[in-house]
Amino acid sequence: MYVATIPNRSSPPAILLRESYRVGGKVKSRTLANLTPWPPAKIAALRRVLADEPRIPQANAGPGASGAFEIQRSLPHGHVAAVLGTLRRLGLESILAAKRSAERDAVVALIVARVIDPRSKLATARGLDGETAFTSLGEALGVSRVTADELYAAMDWLRPRQPALEQALAGRHLAEQTLVLYDVTSTYFEGRTCPLARFGHSRDGKKDKLQIVFGLLCNAAGCPVAVEVFDGNTADPQTLTKQIEKIQQRFGLKRVVLVGDRGMLTEARIDQELRPNGLDWITALRAPAIRARAEAGVVQPALFDERDLAAHAPGVGPAAL
Repeated sequence: MYVATIPNRSSPPAILLRESYRVGGKVKSRTLANLTPWPPAKIAALRRVLADEPRIPQANAGPGASGAFEIQRSLPHGHVAAVLGTLRRLGLESILAAKRSAERDAVVALIVARVIDPRSKLATARGLDGETAFTSLGEALGVSRVTADELYAAMDWLRPRQPALEQALAGRHLAEQTLVLYDVTSTYFEGRTCPLARFGHSRDGKKDKLQIVFGLLCNAAGCPVAVEVFDGNTADPQTLTKQIEKIQQRFGLKRVVLVGDRGMLTEARIDQELRPNGLDWITALRAPAIRARAEAGVVQPALFDERDLAAHAPGVGPAAL
């Protein structure tokens, strides 16, 4: 079927809905309906339908518009709204910087993107770009034109703000006589330009790769408060000194219970650093140490069945020993 316009001498042309068919190898046509009384917009819309072209209501088409759809993407938004809304309710933006800036928006975008869809900085930049966006995040934060270099520059902008950020988080989540959890891990490093990259004990199984070590301080609920990066060949116990300084000098906490694994809180660290600084600790003894104490009658096995042996501040759950 098609719409035909038939000249009608001095009168307006006739608009007919016609159909083509074959008879004996000849093409003929017949009229199915007279569309002359129809308004022009309705006739134009029918033409596009018969030509299998997209159409939109004529009221939405501007002057000279063909009536074709303006194609727009519908980007996923729900998870962006959830993470970004939570971040704002926590007041993280104001902790990063009191005033809004391009760098702060880029850092917020990096944080949200890391939560919803972890990718490289280059892929994250593409995911924020208006033309290649994966989600509505770039539009929501006004960073739809940010580049990978600008994301790296935003991280450089964030670096000197780390102490103030950690100080604010410690004020919210740590207090005297509470548990402070601490552990380290490592990640391998591609390239040769990182001044901290060293060969060391690889938790990734990448013995042929340089790596860095980083330690994380958390409150009793596991909420991250502070992070620090060390040379890749740094032994776990050697990272403890800076954490004690951070807790007592920067955060102003004199009596807390430091919780770490037995590779971290060794007897040497306990004797040389924890006790002299007035800190308590919770750790695990190695099997030979437990055996030696049990044989000497120092450890009563029944103690391992008892709970709530450690004092704790309000709002912090009792330690299970």
